[in-house]
Amino acid sequence: MTRTPGTPPLTPGPLGPAGFQLVLLRRMADFQPGLAEEARRRLGASLAEQRETNKRWQAMVRSPRSRGALARYRSVLGPPGAVSSRTIGDLTCEALLWPVPLWPDLRFEVLAAPDGAVWNEWLVRAPGAPGPVLESPEDLLPWSATVDEVARAFAPVRPMEGTAPTRWRLAFTASGRACVAEFTYGLLQEVSVGAAADGP
Repeated sequence: MTRTPGTPPLTPGPLGPAGFQLVLLRRMADFQPGLAEEARRRLGASLAEQRETNKRWQAMVRSPRSRGALARYRSVLGPPGAVSSRTIGDLTCEALLWPVPLWPDLRFEVLAAPDGAVWNEWLVRAPGAPGPVLESPEDLLPWSATVDEVARAFAPVRPMEGTAPTRWRLAFTASGRACVAEFTYGLLQEVSVGAAADGP
């Protein structure tokens, strides 16, 4: 069984980056069970280990003693690989990026307010990494693009409510067809393509 390069083995101790990736895969398996299983095997984890890891993560999220989402990510993922300031409207926040060995061209991004409150948490393209060429619905392959990349490629888009806290949906028109893209933790999972449409 081959592990992703740079990914340490799972241990009974703190979740760590490898355990966090299992948490991401647990949610992505709702849409792409085959890809998620293959990735889990690359991490060298059994299904039982993944379930236990996800159980521990959920306990951390729901713990009344939790210090907050940002502190949780720091404790699990360690120091971020990069930190920068970002302005969104009239507000300034901190963008923290962590590498994700399963997806070398992506980073896990957390946007945090000055008081430490987390505004957003999802996968984004790593700075300097080339993104996919997105011109038609056929280019929208599972795990190939992030929310921002699809939104830019097929603007204007209409954000839709996700079916779970870690999910996003975008409605748009591509090649004259109405599309709805589903994302988990910001990564494209699947696209529903309908009949010809005039706009999103």
